[in-house]
Amino acid sequence: MALFRRSTEGRTPLDGVDLILADLDGVVYKGPDAIPFAVDSLNAAAETRRVGYITNNASRTDATVANHLSELGLRVEPSDVVTSPQAAVRLLAQHVPAGSAILVIGGDGLVDEVQKAGFTVTRSAEDDPAAVIQGFAPEVGWEQLAEAAFALQGRTEAERPWVATNTDWTIPVARGIAPGNGTLVSAVHTAVGRLPIVAGKPERAIFDEAVARFGAQKPLFIGDRLDTDVLGANRAGIESVLVLTGIDRSKQLLAADADSRPTFILEDLRGLSEPYPEVRTARNGAVSVRDATVAIEGNEVRVLSDGSSQIDLLRAACAAIWDSGRAIYALEVPERLYT
Repeated sequence: MALFRRSTEGRTPLDGVDLILADLDGVVYKGPDAIPFAVDSLNAAAETRRVGYITNNASRTDATVANHLSELGLRVEPSDVVTSPQAAVRLLAQHVPAGSAILVIGGDGLVDEVQKAGFTVTRSAEDDPAAVIQGFAPEVGWEQLAEAAFALQGRTEAERPWVATNTDWTIPVARGIAPGNGTLVSAVHTAVGRLPIVAGKPERAIFDEAVARFGAQKPLFIGDRLDTDVLGANRAGIESVLVLTGIDRSKQLLAADADSRPTFILEDLRGLSEPYPEVRTARNGAVSVRDATVAIEGNEVRVLSDGSSQIDLLRAACAAIWDSGRAIYALEVPERLYT
């Protein structure tokens, strides 16, 4: 489990790292457009270390993802992209024989990986599939979800495995936050009373595949979500960055449970190469990051000094709350810490 970094002043998040693994949605881009500073920061990091990309989004192939990233200005090959369909198909191969018919609920990215693994793709439960594999695609609707339900009803996991690429509840897109694969999986679960085997974040299979593929000794994962990105990295024993350009922001960070706390908190990816500030705890328990200071007195979280940086104030508040061992709902938190 990662803890809040008490670093030596001057150390950057990239020091000692031989592999950067970056999430895509909310970290590199939103919709078709790059997030400010992401491309330049990752290209700069790639000059001295390997950079790979991990995505739970199952709607596109690794080649399509690499092409999109290249269009944004990143130097990427398809082999640099690790997708949840790739991890899901590896799980699938552990449960059903090669060449089996698989009911695919999802888009081209998932179909492509299923076919590359030597399975036969079907879209109908009437074809008696050996298993069901489900991933997000914008075109997935009631008819596909119903086919999954028909195929799984009355069948146990041993009789007909059900593998989900991921269970993200939401996905950031250009217009805002939209339902993710977790909502679609939940619809099938409600109909059949079963839960799937999950391949993507926060399960560690996709992280293990990435570390093994790149031969990394000291990876660093960058994500925008606590419940999938940071939790998954912690489960895999990988240090993590939570960057505040996607789903989770200050409010979620302050309330993060012990399993979902990142090593580093950054406003944007420029912070990868900048000195990460030391967290200092005074004898009276007050926590300071540079000139921002937060203390817990009774049930009240008090800002003793706002400092000159909102991100340092957030870092100090997170450290104070996390170190207290108390649940966020038992504390009175000033609104300015999370707005």
